[in-house]
Amino acid sequence: MILDDILGIIPARYASTRFPGKPLADIGGKPMIQRVYEQSRKALKYVYVATDDIRIENAVLAFGGNVVMTSPDNKSGTDRCAEALNIIEQATGKSFEAVINIQGDEPFIEPHLLEMLSVSFMSSFTEIATLVKPLTKTEDLFDANKPKVVVNIKYEALYFSRSPIPYLRNVAKEDWVKNHKYYAHIGLYGYRSDILREITMLKPSSLELAESLEQLRWLENGYTISVRETEHESIAIDTPDDLKKTRQWLMCH
Repeated sequence: MILDDILGIIPARYASTRFPGKPLADIGGKPMIQRVYEQSRKALKYVYVATDDIRIENAVLAFGGNVVMTSPDNKSGTDRCAEALNIIEQATGKSFEAVINIQGDEPFIEPHLLEMLSVSFMSSFTEIATLVKPLTKTEDLFDANKPKVVVNIKYEALYFSRSPIPYLRNVAKEDWVKNHKYYAHIGLYGYRSDILREITMLKPSSLELAESLEQLRWLENGYTISVRETEHESIAIDTPDDLKKTRQWLMCH
């Protein structure tokens, strides 16, 4: 199912503290950004790479993809998506109901995950949408690099934290995952277009600064984040070592 009024944007920076030039890293004969793009196009009719680097722009043009140049001053992928949305709508004369922010370092992203986010916007009540996965390992629960999510009965996010929440009183910590359904956050977002423009005007909030999680700014300002549950999680490449493992995996499949 490919929805006509959803825009997929892949923010891609060349500069990266841990892995400079990551979007252009070769994976099985293709730059990483091309693999992300091709997977995204299986779910979305309109996909653009948003970058601030001529090398990435040239790479996308070389494989026939859509690309827009954005400001190097954007503080986050969300900000880059908002700028790209304005550029694309002005250039094409087309209005989009919602934008899917696609991680540029997940070369094997499942199109199904993008479809799950997209269909969330068939409801006019959806402002922002994201995905969660049941968390079953104790080491993941206490890993600060894996944000956790608490949801309400309407499957809306109540809070995101690097800490394990909720705290289970009178239960040994190694038994927490057996006694409560915890969720890990999967860092894919969809935004209704008007909401995307609004949230990029917000100032950093105290909760966001405390946890270093951008989505807390939106919650703290009263926006609703709808959540959908999946069992699948994409492989993200954060470091050159991750790339090496991915190449080895690809050779075996």
